[in-house]
Amino acid sequence: MKLGVWDYIILVAYLMIALVLVGLYFKRASKGVEEYFAAGRSLPWWLLGTSMVATTFSTDTPNLVANLVRENGVSGNWVWWSFLVTGMLTVFFYARLWRRSGVLTDLEFYELRYSGKSATIVRGFRALYLGFFFNTVIMATVTLSAVKIANILFGWSRIETVIICSLGSVAFSVTSGLWGVVVTDLLLFIMAMVGSISAAWFSLQHPSVGGLHGLVDKIDPQTLSLLPDFSHMESALAIFIIPLAVQWWSVWYPGAEPGGGSYIAQRMLAAKNERHSMGATLWFNIAHYGLRPWPWIIVGLCSILVYPTLGDIQQVFPHVSPNLVGHDIAYPAMLVFLPEGFRGVMVASLIAAYLSTMDTSLNWGASYLVHDFYRRFFKPQASQHHYVMISRFSTLLLMVFAALIVFVLDTAKDSFDLLLSIGAGTGLIYLLRWFWWRINAWSEIAAMISSFIIAFALFFAKHAGLELSTYSTLIISVAATTFIWMLVTLLTKPDDINVLEKFYKLVRPAGNGWKPIQNRLRLGPSDDSVTLSILGWILGCVFVYSALFMMGYILYGQYILAIICLVPFLVSTIGLYKILIRMFSTQNY
Repeated sequence: MKLGVWDYIILVAYLMIALVLVGLYFKRASKGVEEYFAAGRSLPWWLLGTSMVATTFSTDTPNLVANLVRENGVSGNWVWWSFLVTGMLTVFFYARLWRRSGVLTDLEFYELRYSGKSATIVRGFRALYLGFFFNTVIMATVTLSAVKIANILFGWSRIETVIICSLGSVAFSVTSGLWGVVVTDLLLFIMAMVGSISAAWFSLQHPSVGGLHGLVDKIDPQTLSLLPDFSHMESALAIFIIPLAVQWWSVWYPGAEPGGGSYIAQRMLAAKNERHSMGATLWFNIAHYGLRPWPWIIVGLCSILVYPTLGDIQQVFPHVSPNLVGHDIAYPAMLVFLPEGFRGVMVASLIAAYLSTMDTSLNWGASYLVHDFYRRFFKPQASQHHYVMISRFSTLLLMVFAALIVFVLDTAKDSFDLLLSIGAGTGLIYLLRWFWWRINAWSEIAAMISSFIIAFALFFAKHAGLELSTYSTLIISVAATTFIWMLVTLLTKPDDINVLEKFYKLVRPAGNGWKPIQNRLRLGPSDDSVTLSILGWILGCVFVYSALFMMGYILYGQYILAIICLVPFLVSTIGLYKILIRMFSTQNY
């Protein structure tokens, strides 16, 4: 891809605006760790929600969607669409609880909820496990996609792209803290959406495609279907049944954690109040699952007609390293058809998508390493200036290790599957720990260690020749990990009663799971309504899925099916509005 004058003008303008925004918040972030990692707990729902969306919109996301569409059709996206169920659960059950807890990071939660050395151990372990190991794998996956895009578009080598991306990410992240990250995310999200829509539009104009009508006529109807072919049960199990029946509640995955966590929790904790925490998470789920997917899907479908096989991609781009050629590279391969001006928009949007995720991951990871590990265990009484300096050093360290991991990964799909399997079986504990007093820190330690060992054992077994499908490994991991942590929970002692009472008085979770503690304290039931929360959860899922399907049928020209989807969309819209009004009117938001 050769950039013209207008392309460079757009790129320079975007970078200048982003740098100005970062500079505006540099002094604010230097005040202390609460400003650096939580923006002074003063952010509104629309800005936080957009930041969540921008963070989960990275260079690897459209590549992954193209990969799924080419291999399994549009219905292949159910492996991540299923996470809407846990996302809406977070909105109506957990967003208020996170903000109510008042912690600075979600790992600080452990010493609020649990007692003794086990609580300290799990906080310190997860600070390193998630903040360092897991986070660097995520950033490496994102950077790998940037490598493939740059290799296709500009012919850059892997090492050239890694160096450029690393320097840019660190330059943005170390200066502004969460305030700067969130504000620039708003710009990044707008740019990324404009770029993805442009890519879809010009992909449809390719002679091999012939517009929307040509695409629908030429592509196999089953590839276009939003639901899998249930006559092939093996495929339906892998991409639809297992994700909706098991994956959404059992797997910990960044941005889709059961009960919220990582950078989603970081933003909920930075909200002005509980209402803004709920609103941010609701807007995130609507935009992430209902608003964004179709431009990526359209490009993936067009790529099937333009590049039917991987050999076709390799033939058109002979300079691309063979070990980088996979179905995920089809997305950047379609971008070469953009005209001047739009090339600049697309490149700027890809830079925006990359930086939005990397800045968040670096800030989030540094918050764990500094607040939950260094400050907690090594230097608890240092100055705020000292902690900010250590935070910036940690950011640089994370980027260096992520850059090194890029050189051992091949495809976005492989990384996605590995991350899913590592978190398999731990999800249920993150849902129950808020609502069942009996869970303790040893439950979480057992879940983390067992899921990690089982995931890697199965990973290496598959590579050694053992034939196991992705969903089979997921079920094995979930079943074994859940059994182990439940057994450990029942065999270990409950947490200190004083810690449990303090936690309950602060958070006041609904339901009967804290009945023994509630009776000891002689407190009445929580103000939170379980019934309203369940109705909101269900209606939220119906709202987003009906919008997703309705948009798809409009694009396919199947207007009768679109009108049918309009009915649950309107009903759920009205129901959601009424439920939110009631929830906000009965709570001290």
